[in-house]
Amino acid sequence: MTHTSPSVHRAALLASAAAVLGLLTACGSGGGTSGAPRQVSGTAAPATGDTTAGTTSGTAPGTDSATNSGAAPPSGAATTGSARGTGGTRTTATSTRCHTSELRASVGRDDPGAGQENFPVVLTNTSGRTCTVRGYPGAAFVDSAGRQLGPDPKRSPGTPTTVTLRPGSSAWAGLTFSHPQVSGARAATPAALIVTPPDERDHLTVKWTAGQVPVGGNASSVFLTVLGPGTAP
Repeated sequence: MTHTSPSVHRAALLASAAAVLGLLTACGSGGGTSGAPRQVSGTAAPATGDTTAGTTSGTAPGTDSATNSGAAPPSGAATTGSARGTGGTRTTATSTRCHTSELRASVGRDDPGAGQENFPVVLTNTSGRTCTVRGYPGAAFVDSAGRQLGPDPKRSPGTPTTVTLRPGSSAWAGLTFSHPQVSGARAATPAALIVTPPDERDHLTVKWTAGQVPVGGNASSVFLTVLGPGTAP
């Protein structure tokens, strides 16, 4: 049997140990350091969110809509005229009615006949917009102190229609009563006629220069017709 010297035997053992240690080191590396953070190349795609005008991209503040994942808004969501951050449509009711501040009142020439006095009460659009009137105006005779003379006028039968008034255009209603000297009604001479446009509360004041009007008695009724286009029949 061949005898191996102790020095040779120790050298062989050291060589084997070095080889085993090298194998263990190579198996544990995994191609890099275990647990080190890895960086992914590229950038995250921007969130699309709600593209409604007036809102920022992504999730609108104060809503329960989709998050920054780029999900589309719920089906049926309004996208035109929407309020900021709500996704709903803001609707504003716009009235076309003529307001008192947009009108001027006047009384046209008397057209008498068979003891009747017939005056056109005219409303003229003095504003810069087109507006409408419909139905009966309100009216009352008053004295110089603003006290009403006689009862409110009655409404003559008629079918209200909507009258469109462009700037400068007019509508009229007939104011009719029996002359006091013919009817025998108690009479007074008004200082003014106050006129209230349909559906308005504020009135317009027109100086009255046509003499006496009936204010009491069985034949004291004053009548108003519905408004029609123009300034007279």
